Amino acid sequence: MQACAQKPWYGNLEYLGKLPAKLSEVSGMIALPNKAIWVIEDNGNKNKIYQINLQGSLVKEIKVDNSKNHDWEDMASDQLENIYIGDFGNNANERKNLSILKLQGKPITYGEKIEAKKIKFEYPGQKKFPPKKKNRHFDCEAFFHHGNSLYLITKNRARPYTGKAFIYKIPDTPGSYKAELVGELTTCTDSQFCSITGADISPDGKKIALLASGYIWLYTDFTFDDFSKGKVEVIDVLHRTQQESICFMDNNTLLIADEQSKTKGRNLYRYQLP
Repeated sequence: MQACAQKPWYGNLEYLGKLPAKLSEVSGMIALPNKAIWVIEDNGNKNKIYQINLQGSLVKEIKVDNSKNHDWEDMASDQLENIYIGDFGNNANERKNLSILKLQGKPITYGEKIEAKKIKFEYPGQKKFPPKKKNRHFDCEAFFHHGNSLYLITKNRARPYTGKAFIYKIPDTPGSYKAELVGELTTCTDSQFCSITGADISPDGKKIALLASGYIWLYTDFTFDDFSKGKVEVIDVLHRTQQESICFMDNNTLLIADEQSKTKGRNLYRYQLP
């Protein structure tokens, strides 16, 4: 008798589709008002943005000119459909060339390549590159756009691990800046599941979602700049993979993507908020 194949388990996530093999390390994702979904990959991959559909299939790819993918870790967009790429991955806390790339205009009209403008920044609290292990708070994989600013949420690389993350604010216009520290938050103390890997704000500006590997920290009833003082709900999606990307499709629908790790991941998921 033939055994029945076991159906894959995705916890509370709705599986939408498998991403192409060339997108095995998706690190950032946005959904624009026209429902176009764009993704990037992180360190060691090409300086391109990729449009995918809701099944995870590749629609279009565009080269980001005059830039290098040092460690692209997240994407954001504003109301004018400018796209921002966070080139701020800093695992070892030793980089001095942190930046955010700004792509002007509506990406649906981009050709095969687009020029990027640079928003360069530094953390005013960092004096050594790298600092001592207990002070390694200068990695980042998550940000979003609000008002005329970009809000970065750091990824904790300190040892011993504390789960503490810092919120920094940077202007959204090209130039060189010192990031402004505006708040801090603590997720939990398991480094495998508590480090922030992605972020987004809902279209109506009333919800902020922070992602880790299997958890969402959902903030509501907040004020800016320090949104961490708002109400927070910790959502366990009951699926443990290397989840690196999150974005709002609408005010109550989240998209999540994970990286491929051995036989798991490289998927696109949907999560419906209550």
